[in-house]
Amino acid sequence: MKRKTGSLGCRSAFTLVEVIMSISIAALTIGGIIAGYTLSARWAEWSSYSLAAHSLAMQKLEQARSAKWDPQGWPAIDELVSSNFPVQIDVLDIPISGTNLVYATNTTTITTLSSGPDLKMIRVDCTWMFVSRGPFTNTVMTYRTGDQ
Repeated sequence: MKRKTGSLGCRSAFTLVEVIMSISIAALTIGGIIAGYTLSARWAEWSSYSLAAHSLAMQKLEQARSAKWDPQGWPAIDELVSSNFPVQIDVLDIPISGTNLVYATNTTTITTLSSGPDLKMIRVDCTWMFVSRGPFTNTVMTYRTGDQ
């Protein structure tokens, strides 16, 4: 019997192997898209934590920069010492829902580099935790001379 190529009698379909292969390719593609989305969401969250920690560190740095230090004045004034800036624990400024507070520890270190010319280094370390990846530290540093 002869088949007509355009008739309804000639039907072709996918084999079981082709169906399974197309489903597995679709599953891999969708899985890759979901994995990429969750990874980018995690990195965006880490970035927001890091930015909030940097902001806290900059706040402490600006507080130290605004301290009075005039070694040439009479009487000499030096409020720019580490003891005036104790270790401080703050909450990161990130969106909060429920109990997901993230605490950061600010440590201010002030080091005298030279006394002629007067020069000090101000360093602020902000240490914070991210989910289960261990501690991270944001560090900002600057130099300052007397009466600035």
